[in-house]
Parts: sequence; C-alpha cells; structure tokens
Amino acid sequence: MLARSIVFLPLGLMAILLWPQSGWAQPSQKETERTAELLATLLDAGRVVIERNQPLINDSRRGDKGFSPDVFEKLVLDEFFRQSQIDLNKSGSSLPPHAKDLLMQLLLASKEVVADAQFVINQRGIGYKNFIPATFGSQAARKFSKRSKVTIKQTTLDPRNLQNAPDAYEEAALRRLAHQPASTTAIIEWLNGGQLLRAMMPIYYSEDCLICHGSPKGILDISGYPREGAQVGELAGAISIQIPVDHR
Repeated sequence: MLARSIVFLPLGLMAILLWPQSGWAQPSQKETERTAELLATLLDAGRVVIERNQPLINDSRRGDKGFSPDVFEKLVLDEFFRQSQIDLNKSGSSLPPHAKDLLMQLLLASKEVVADAQFVINQRGIGYKNFIPATFGSQAARKFSKRSKVTIKQTTLDPRNLQNAPDAYEEAALRRLAHQPASTTAIIEWLNGGQLLRAMMPIYYSEDCLICHGSPKGILDISGYPREGAQVGELAGAISIQIPVDHR
C-alpha cells in the first residue's frame, strides 16, 4: 500500500480527491498510456499464440486438438510475460491503477473466442478453418469493447473485413506508420483537450503471414481473398485503442 501523508481536509473535498466516482483516484495520463500499451500487448500475445498453433488448428487428421480455452490462457499469459515482464497471475505494483481489471477482461473475452471456436477447431477432415490471428483478434477486441468504455480494434488501410476499416484518425496514423522505419513503438496521443487517449500499436507481416498475404499479388489465397503481395516486415495494420479519461 502506498504511504500517504496525513492531511486534514473537509470530508467533501477528501471524497472528491480520493474517491471520485469509482472509489479511487483517476489514473494519470502516463498510467493510462501504459494501460493502452499493455492492452495492445495482451491482444498481440493472443494473436501470437494462435499463429504458433496454426498447424495444430488446421490439422485435418485430428479431432480433439487439446487447444482448450485453459490451454490457450496459459500460453497467452506466458507470451504476455515474455513481452512485458508482467505476470498477470500475481498482483504487482508495476501495473497502473485499474489496468489489471481491464487486462483480465480482455483475457476473458479472448478465452471466450477460443471457447466459441472449439467446434471448428476440433473438426476432423477439414484443414484450413479460418481461425487465424486476424479473426481471433477482431472477435476478441469486439467482445471486450462491448463490455467496456475502452475500445480495442484491429485496423488496416486495406481491410479484408470491413468492420476493421479505419476511421479518419486511424487512417492518418496508419499512413504515418507506413512511412516510418519498422518499429514496435506505438503512436499515442491525447485528443479532445486531453479527454480521450488514442493509441495505435503497429502490426508487421511475419513469414507465416505471407502464406495468405504474400506474393504473387492478386492470386487468391487459401481463404479465397486476393493476396496483397506483402513482404516480411511491412506494415500489416495496427491495434487501435481508445480510452476516455472516465473509463471506469
């Protein structure tokens, strides 16, 4: 527990300072920015786990793959720790206020997506099942956003899923990212007089992505979409996050 100096204040003022609306002080801008980065990292961890397990998911010879929501959760927590050095199984002081609640909500939404996909994942006799990182990420982001004041979205300049089409801010940010050297550094800005945080964490094409998104451009991939002709390291899109100041 953080130490506090003893200061005698009128009860009404004390309540405003220490317990505004939700019972605790609102996080600072820096803390909110860190929360946005961690949310994007957790969604990315889920995408990484789905990508690594793609051969298993698409194995037409096996029925039950053993890729359950609980197995997925453990793998995601391990990957999140690898990327952030934060163990969500433990309560740590390195997390900003309210961040763990939001992260656990996103983890729950992610597990629900995997749970909903069990019938598809465990089908025998079918190879490609369209349960890929992009599909997972879009579904998990939408589930989470419907339950929270915080909005998460996958977006790209040339979306295959029109639900992922960028708004004006996202389009401008994606064009900025596309003209910058490849970096995992997010674009983080405060808008509306400091009332709304918008963050864009870039996603870059990996070798595995090129199975569907690589060359030759225009040729239909396994899912029936024309390939983009992308190369490893090129900007694929971004994880977009919006956090209003009053997000509790």
